[in-house]
Amino acid sequence: MKIDEITARLRASTLARNAGWLLMGQGIGIVFQALNFVLLARLVGSREYGVYVGAFAFTSLFAPYSSIGMGSVFLRYVSGRPSEYARYFGNILVVSFVLSSMVTAALTVAAYHFLNPESARLVVYAAIGNCLFAQLALDVGRVFQTFEKMRVTATTNLVVNGLRTLAVAAMLLSIHHASALQWSIVSMLVSGIGAVSVVSLAIKNFGMPKVEFSLIRQRAVEGFGFSFAQSTSSVYNDVDKSMLSHYGMNQANGVYSMAYRVIDMASIPIYALRDASLPRFFEHGRKSVAHSADYGKRFLLRSIGLGAVTCVALFLLAPLLPMLAGKGFAQSMLALRWLAIIPVFRAIHQMQGSVLTSSGHQPLRTTAQLIAAGVNVVLNFLLIPRFNWWGAAWASIATDGLLAISTFALVSIVSERSRQKQLTNA
Repeated sequence: MKIDEITARLRASTLARNAGWLLMGQGIGIVFQALNFVLLARLVGSREYGVYVGAFAFTSLFAPYSSIGMGSVFLRYVSGRPSEYARYFGNILVVSFVLSSMVTAALTVAAYHFLNPESARLVVYAAIGNCLFAQLALDVGRVFQTFEKMRVTATTNLVVNGLRTLAVAAMLLSIHHASALQWSIVSMLVSGIGAVSVVSLAIKNFGMPKVEFSLIRQRAVEGFGFSFAQSTSSVYNDVDKSMLSHYGMNQANGVYSMAYRVIDMASIPIYALRDASLPRFFEHGRKSVAHSADYGKRFLLRSIGLGAVTCVALFLLAPLLPMLAGKGFAQSMLALRWLAIIPVFRAIHQMQGSVLTSSGHQPLRTTAQLIAAGVNVVLNFLLIPRFNWWGAAWASIATDGLLAISTFALVSIVSERSRQKQLTNA
C-alpha cells in the first residue's frame, strides 16, 4: 500500500473518530438538553419561558461581537501551525473579557428601548451568560477543534449540559415554580462554570497564553468579518424571538421558541459533522476553493441525508412535545411541524458555507448571510404583527431556504472559476 493511501486512511479514521466523539458527546447532550427544556418548561411555564427567551435572543444577536471572531482567527492561522498557539490563544482571552464587558453594558441600557420591560430586566444576566461565558467557551472550543481534540470539547459540553439539567431539576423539586429572573441567574452561573472549565483545560493541554496586542490589531478586521458573519446567522435565528418580545407576545414567544429549540437540538448531528471536518476544510482551502469544494462534496450528501431523516422524525414525533412540556405548549406541535424542514436547509448551507470560509471567500458567505438576515427582518416585521408566531415560522423557513440556495450557487460559481483558472495556468 502506498504512503499516500495509508495517510489518507489515517486521516479519514481521525475524522471519523472526531465526528464520533462530537456525535456521542452531543448525542448524550441532546438527552440532557431535552430533559432540561422539558423540566424548564414545567418549572417556569410557557409565558415565563417566553419572557426569558426574549432576553436571551436579544443578547444572542450581539454576542459574536464580544470577541470579534478571535476563535475563528485561531482556527484559520493555527491549523497545521501549533507553534502559533500561545499568542493567538492569549488574544482570545483578552479580547473576550474587554469587549464582552462593553457589549454587556450597552445591551443592558438598550434593552429597555427594544424589549418589553419583563424581558429587559433580565438582559444583564443573559448578556453575561451569552456574551462573556458562552462566547468565550465557544471560542476556546476552537482551540481543541484546531488540534482535533474533539473528545475534550464533547466532554466539556456534556458536563455543562448535565449541570444545567441538574440545576433545573433541583429547582423544580425544591421550589416547584420559578420566575424567568430566577432561571436567568442560575443559567448565567452554569455558563460561567462551563467557560472556566474550557479555559482551564486548554491551558492544561496546550500551555499558557501569550498576549500580543500588535497581533490583535493585525487580525482585528478579519476577525470582525467572522463576527459579522456569525451575527448575521444570529439575526435570522433570534430576531424573531426578540420581535415577539418587543410586541409583548410572551406566550406566543414561549410556544414558538420551544419548537425552534427542538429544531436546534435536532440539527446537532449536522453541526457535529461540520465541526469535525472544518480543520480539513481549511487545509484544502489553502490550496484553492476547488480543492475545498471537492472535499466538501463527500459531506454534502451525508448532511442532506441527516437533515431529511431529521425532518421526517420531527414531523412524526411532534405530538410528543406538548405531552412532555405541558399543556401551555400545545401549539408548539404545530410550530414544530412547520419548522421541520429547516434541518435540510441547514445541512446544505452549513457545508457549503464551510467551503467558502475555508478558501478565503468569507466575504461571499457573509454577503449571502447578510441578505438572508435582511430578508428575515423584513418578513418578521411584516408577518409577526399580523400572524403571531406563525409569521415568525414562515419567515424562518423562507430565510434558511434562501441561504441554502445562495451558498450552493456561490460554491458552484467560484469553484468552477478556480478550475478554469488552473486549466489556463497549466
